[in-house]
Amino acid sequence: MEFSSHQLEAAETLLQVGRFLVIFIAARAIAELLVRLQLPTILGELVAGVLIGASGLHLIVPPDARVELSGVFSGLVASLTEITPEAVRHIYDETFPSLQAVSQLGLYSLLFLTGLESELDELVAVGGQATTVAITGVVLPFVLGTAGLHYLFHVPLIPAVFAGAAMTATSIGITASVFGELRWLKRREGQIVIGAAVLDDILGIVILAVVVAIVGGGAFSVGPLLKLCLAAVAFVVVALVLSRTAAPLFDSVVDRLKAPGDVAVASFVVLTLCCFAAQAIGLEAALGAFAAGLILSASKHTEDIDKAVKPLVALFATVFFVLIGTAMDLSVLNPFNPANREGLIVAAFLLVVAIAGKVAAGWSYLSKEPTSRLVVGLGMMPRGEVGLIFLGLGSQARILTPALEAAILLMVIGTTFLAPILLRVVIPSESEPATAEASQPSL
Repeated sequence: MEFSSHQLEAAETLLQVGRFLVIFIAARAIAELLVRLQLPTILGELVAGVLIGASGLHLIVPPDARVELSGVFSGLVASLTEITPEAVRHIYDETFPSLQAVSQLGLYSLLFLTGLESELDELVAVGGQATTVAITGVVLPFVLGTAGLHYLFHVPLIPAVFAGAAMTATSIGITASVFGELRWLKRREGQIVIGAAVLDDILGIVILAVVVAIVGGGAFSVGPLLKLCLAAVAFVVVALVLSRTAAPLFDSVVDRLKAPGDVAVASFVVLTLCCFAAQAIGLEAALGAFAAGLILSASKHTEDIDKAVKPLVALFATVFFVLIGTAMDLSVLNPFNPANREGLIVAAFLLVVAIAGKVAAGWSYLSKEPTSRLVVGLGMMPRGEVGLIFLGLGSQARILTPALEAAILLMVIGTTFLAPILLRVVIPSESEPATAEASQPSL
């Protein structure tokens, strides 16, 4: 059946606007409730995603999910535009990448703001500690997870290695959001965690390259891996050098601009350039976003940049965190389904290792100054979108059994939801910042 271009355009517009409407209403409503319970708003956004996503009302469903879009939603759009529900679902799938693009913009804006609010001297000062935390937080979950799956649960080596690799991730987006909201981003613990999370992303990229090569069955060579490692080191070094030298040039350019929005546009030019550079050399664009904020952290326009970016973070980062929740299928938690039981047992093991491995990393560094090592360990715990990326690659490669796939998903869900709650419990309330800084014990 043929439909006019006007009908199709109207359906696309309604879907685009309707998705944002559902996301923002659900996220704000639940976030407001959790804030009153002294829990981070990000937790409300994740819960909102679960409620409207694949595990709930099916109002926002990723195209690769195993459930159908809500008939109520598709039927409403179909009736308003006089096209069939099947056509609506087709348009929905085709336009979903634009929603994901908005969510990525939210992640990049959040990481840009994280870099902007980071103390460069402090970040460099904790570089050795962050490196130790990152390496420990990668090695422990990977080794324990892989060995446990292979020897205790008799999982074949390749799937066990893949599952172990998925446990190495740290979601810098979730970590940065929680620490920023709790006002611990500029504290020593916050800087250690952010530095370690950035290094975790780099190590994760390297591990992912190795695992994909193994899974693909191709000939694995050291050359490309070494090239990737050198590119990562070079990118970090260049970002640190530019953070010392590029801010005056940026200020000079901004001072010459007269059109409205000069600071915001100039900042986003730097942001996109750094994201492009990182992606071009084989790294994650998210690292480029953090580096861009770090580069501009010495600018005299920092406060203006902060004011320009925060509204974008409030809008677009909400979309990012909600979409993480929509992709989570909680049906695997049902113990009454015999197909889930094996996955639940393996998941319990993975979740314990995933938590213990990262928390233990908080005790892996040396520090003359008192720091809360438990906060550092918990800050490294959430896997979030990075863990879901690993899971998606494993599913596409068809190397994971349904039980192991469910177990990895539960590990990601568990660490993603537990980390903000535990950090809120461990970190003193905002009403006592001075007391907390003076008396925070060394754990």
